[in-house]
Amino acid sequence: MKLTYDPRYNIAYLKLHEKNAKVETIKISEELNIDIAPDGTIYGIEFLNANEQLQRGDDQAFLIVNEATGDQAEVNLSQKQAIGM
Repeated sequence: MKLTYDPRYNIAYLKLHEKNAKVETIKISEELNIDIAPDGTIYGIEFLNANEQLQRGDDQAFLIVNEATGDQAEVNLSQKQAIGM
C-alpha cells in the first residue's frame, strides 16, 4: 500500500494494489474517485482536494496509526510547506 500526494494539484492517491488489469474509475463524489477492476478488486482511492479531506484538525497533517502497536507518523499536507514556500 502506498499513499502519494501532489501539492501542485492537491491530489492524494492511496494505491492498494499494482494495476495488473484494466480498471474503471468510479466517481463517488466531487472529491473522491475509486479505481476498481471487473472482479471487484479495488486498486486505489483518489482524493481530490486532499489536504481538506486528509488533515486532522487545524494542523494540516495526515496521521497514520498502527492500531496493533500504537506507533504513529504524521505527513504534512500543507500546500505551502509541501512545495517549499
